[in-house]
Amino acid sequence: MKNQNKKKTLWQHSETPEDWIDDFTAGTDRDFDLYLAPYDILGSIAHSRMLFESQLLTEDELNKITRVLVEIYRTVNDHEFSIETGVEDIHSQIELILTRKLGDTGKKIHTGRSRNDQVLLDLRLFLRDRIRDLVHVTESLFELLIDLSERHKEIFMPGYTHMQAAMPSSFGLWFAAYAESLTDDLAQLRTAYALINRNPLGSAAGYGTSLPIDRQLTTQLLAFEDLNYNAIYAQMGRGRTERVLSQAMTSFAETIGKLAADCILFMSENFGFIRFPERLTTGSSIMPHKRNPDVFEIIRARCNRIKSLPNEIMLICSNLTHGYHRDFQIIKEHLIPGLFDLGSCLKRSRTMIAAIQVNKDLKEDPRYEILGSVEAVNQLVQKGMPFRDAYLRVSEDIRNGTFRPPEHVRYTHQGSTGNLCNSRLVEIKNSQISGFKFEELDRISDLLK
Repeated sequence: MKNQNKKKTLWQHSETPEDWIDDFTAGTDRDFDLYLAPYDILGSIAHSRMLFESQLLTEDELNKITRVLVEIYRTVNDHEFSIETGVEDIHSQIELILTRKLGDTGKKIHTGRSRNDQVLLDLRLFLRDRIRDLVHVTESLFELLIDLSERHKEIFMPGYTHMQAAMPSSFGLWFAAYAESLTDDLAQLRTAYALINRNPLGSAAGYGTSLPIDRQLTTQLLAFEDLNYNAIYAQMGRGRTERVLSQAMTSFAETIGKLAADCILFMSENFGFIRFPERLTTGSSIMPHKRNPDVFEIIRARCNRIKSLPNEIMLICSNLTHGYHRDFQIIKEHLIPGLFDLGSCLKRSRTMIAAIQVNKDLKEDPRYEILGSVEAVNQLVQKGMPFRDAYLRVSEDIRNGTFRPPEHVRYTHQGSTGNLCNSRLVEIKNSQISGFKFEELDRISDLLK
C-alpha cells in the first residue's frame, strides 16, 4: 500500500512511487548526506548571492534566504539538524525548510541549478575540508618522525632484506624513511586536491542553463581555484575526483600500514627492537605474559581496506555514459567512511609512535656482527682490490669462520645513516603543504556574516 502522507520529492509530479522505491534507492544515503549539510548551506548562500547579482533575486529576497540559511547552519553546528522521514535528501530538506519559512521566496533557491551540480558542489566542499584535516595530522606525524630520527640517528638498528639481517642501519634512518614517504603521499594528495578544487556549480543537470548566471562569482565566493568550464565535463567529474582522491588515500595507507607492520614485527620477542607502554597494548585472556599490538593490527587492517577503494569506485563507475547516474550515490558509502578511517589511522599512528621506546643495545648483539661484511668488502675496495674479488674474499672468511667485522662503519652520502638530510625533507614537506593554499578556504566563512 502506498503511503498517502508521504512527502513529495522535488521532482514528483502526480503519481506517488511505491514506498519500496524510495527505501531501496535512498538506502543509507540520507545518513551520509548529513555530512554534506553545512556545505549544502554554504553553497546555497553563494548561489543566492550570485542570483541577486544576476538580477534573479531581489535584495529583500536575498536577505531573507540568507538569514534562514544561516539559522539552519547553526542548527547543523549544534547537532540539532536532521533529514525528516520522507524527505529524499539534504537538498530537499533545506529547500523544504526555506519554503516553510519564506513561502514562494524559498522556492526560488533552486533557480539556475540542479541537484546534479548541487551534490557535486557539496561533495567537493566536503572533500576539501577532509583533505585539510588529513594534511594537518600528516604534518604532525611527519614532524614527530623527523624529531625521533634526529634523536636516534646514532642508534644502531639492523637492516633487513628478504626478512634476513642484511646491513647496518639506524633508528634515525628508519624513522626518516617514513617521514619522506609521507612527503610523497602529500604530493599525490595535492593532485587530487587540484581536481577537487574546481567549481562545478552552474553546470546544472550537465548542460548548463539559459538563465544569466555568473559561475565566476560562485567560484570566488566558495574559494575555488578555478571552475569546471564544460558543463558536461563537470558532471563527468563525479566518480573521477573520488577515484583520484582514493588513489592518493591508498598511498597514505601504504605508508601507515607498512609502519604498523614494522612495529608489530619489531616489538615481538624474536626481534626486540622496540617497546610500547602497557597502556597502549592489550593482554591475552589466558597468557599472563602477553602484550599484543592490537592498535597496529587494526591500523594495518583498515589501511588494507582503504587500498580497495579505487577499485570499488572504478567498478561502480564502469560502463556509464556521460551525464549523471544514480550509481554515483553508492560511492559515498565507501569513500566517506574511508576518509574518516584514514584520518583515524594517521592520528593513532602518531599517538603510538610518540610513545615508542627503542632498544639502544642492539649493536652488542653478536647475531648482528655479520652485518659488517659489506663494510669489510668496501674497505678492501678502497685499498684497490676489485669489488668482486673483495666480495669473494669476505665470503670465504665467513664460510671459514675467520670473519671479523670492522670496528667502525661510516656512511657519508646523502640519505645514509651518517647524512640523513632531514632538513631537506622538512623543506620538501613545507613546499608540499604550502601548495594546497588552505588559507584561501577561510574566506568561505564570510558567507555566514
